[in-house]
Amino acid sequence: MAYQTFRQEYLQVPPVTRAYTTACVLTTAAVLNPFLLRSFFKLICNRIFLTCDSRYRYCRMLEEGSFRGRTADFVFMFLFGGLLMTLFGLFVNLVFLGQAFTIMLVYVWSRRNPYVRMNFFGLLIFQAPFLPWVLMGFSLLLGNSIIVDLLGIAVGHIYFFLEDVFPNQPGGGRLLRTPSVLKAMFDTADDDPNYNPLPEERPGGFAWGEGQRLGG
Repeated sequence: MAYQTFRQEYLQVPPVTRAYTTACVLTTAAVLNPFLLRSFFKLICNRIFLTCDSRYRYCRMLEEGSFRGRTADFVFMFLFGGLLMTLFGLFVNLVFLGQAFTIMLVYVWSRRNPYVRMNFFGLLIFQAPFLPWVLMGFSLLLGNSIIVDLLGIAVGHIYFFLEDVFPNQPGGGRLLRTPSVLKAMFDTADDDPNYNPLPEERPGGFAWGEGQRLGG
């Protein structure tokens, strides 16, 4: 029964978010030391969940929000962001870019949902566009390097500017065009009527600590 429920919920997740989240879980689990896994199984499982939860939520809200019915465009955003992030990462000696990619997703979502109010640990209330900067400030307070956050913000801003801002400027135009091969592979004629979208009014979950969530 539990398996059937999990399977049903899993298949409800839109395809790009499902593939991305599954890859995150598998690659995170693959690099774990088996001895540590045996000794700290519960702690490690919680860490995997907290790390992937934020990626899953913002990725799914993008795919079911501004990218609804535009799967090929969403895949192209992944490819464009991943390529640009990898190139930038070479200049700052960053190899592990998962967190930066998450910040990129958060940035694009936040700019496309500017009127959503956020509640950060019950301490701060602000509009969604400030979310990436709040996360960067919190990372700084924890003593972490903010280079990863800045990289994600930079790539997210470049994509947002080229896709949402520049085409609407006088003399501007669309520079990012999804290749037709991606449209042929991923775009479908009809939406799945069984989709159960996450409401963007309750963004939830950039979890920095166990049991803590960011959201209205």
